[in-house]
Amino acid sequence: MTADHPSAPDGELPGGAAESILLDEPSSTDLRAKVTEAWQEFARALAVRLRELSAGAHLELTLDPTASGTGDAVYSISVDVDDAGGLSARAVGNAALPAGYRLDRAAVADMIALGWSPPGVVTGSGNSFGLDGTTAEATRVAALLSRTLRDVYGAPHPAFLVYLVQDAEGEPLAVEPLGTARSEFGPDADVEADLEEALAEAAAAQVERDDVLDLADRVRTVVSTMLKSDTDRLQIDSDGDINIRAGSAMVFVRVRDNPPLVDVFSPVLTEVEPTERLYVKLSELTNRMPIGRLYCADDTVWASIPVFGRNFQATHLMLAVQVMTGLADELDDRLHGEFGGKRFFGEGDKPVRRDESDHRTGMYL
Repeated sequence: MTADHPSAPDGELPGGAAESILLDEPSSTDLRAKVTEAWQEFARALAVRLRELSAGAHLELTLDPTASGTGDAVYSISVDVDDAGGLSARAVGNAALPAGYRLDRAAVADMIALGWSPPGVVTGSGNSFGLDGTTAEATRVAALLSRTLRDVYGAPHPAFLVYLVQDAEGEPLAVEPLGTARSEFGPDADVEADLEEALAEAAAAQVERDDVLDLADRVRTVVSTMLKSDTDRLQIDSDGDINIRAGSAMVFVRVRDNPPLVDVFSPVLTEVEPTERLYVKLSELTNRMPIGRLYCADDTVWASIPVFGRNFQATHLMLAVQVMTGLADELDDRLHGEFGGKRFFGEGDKPVRRDESDHRTGMYL
């Protein structure tokens, strides 16, 4: 990082300590643990919601096609509650999916192994996979639904899910958040939408609160403004990182105290073999980046953009998140093609369109 970093006040780095933290090897972030924890949190929240649903309530969980790139293929699960506390779950089957996105034999077998009955077997299931249970079995049902969305439908993180809860009359119900999943009727979490308006709001909030909020609170104010949400609804994991779904990327925001620094980072490539050639490539790409850097920790390639906490500027954090989104989308394909591994949300991780002539079309596990 050089003195022309846009986050540095007056064109200077705020002291040698801040410079060293950018040059030191970052603390390893266990992506698998973060994702696993997010799914566990989602399943726990879903179990609570299922137990609380009143008679006639309807819940839908959908893999957001705008983020997953599945277009008109909608991977969804619905749950209905009857007067006796019975749960009727239905999961989309191949009859409702376009030819290029249908589940292959392995995926169908996994659905059965999880506990789903084939389409038409459970009364009223029609062309969907069926599963009946009770609200007393909410924990088991929630775990099963979570595994279906993650392992079969290919959602890489609960933040890529959209949920809807309705009462018996079809009116939307306000419920506590399902982990990092987004409510269909909640605030729009697309950080690319209305960016200029969000920047202005964040800047205004900063001016009003700089004298009363510490750095962590100011960062939460900015991020919640970007997500058009409340600070108490932000998803913060056990590492203290704020979780943001930005398009098809996952972005994390971490606040460091000494020296004051905000790190915006995102997993670009996972399950990649660390080699000298990879390190050389990451160094070359970092040297060409105007801000930020790329590094490999364990078997994950991360992109990171620092925002200095001293004389913190809300617009710098907003722009760092915007740039990180673009970096993730641009670099994952390039690095995957050269070094293999897996993109956070790419082929092999989500349902993808295959050649119609391929008899094993659809989602590959």
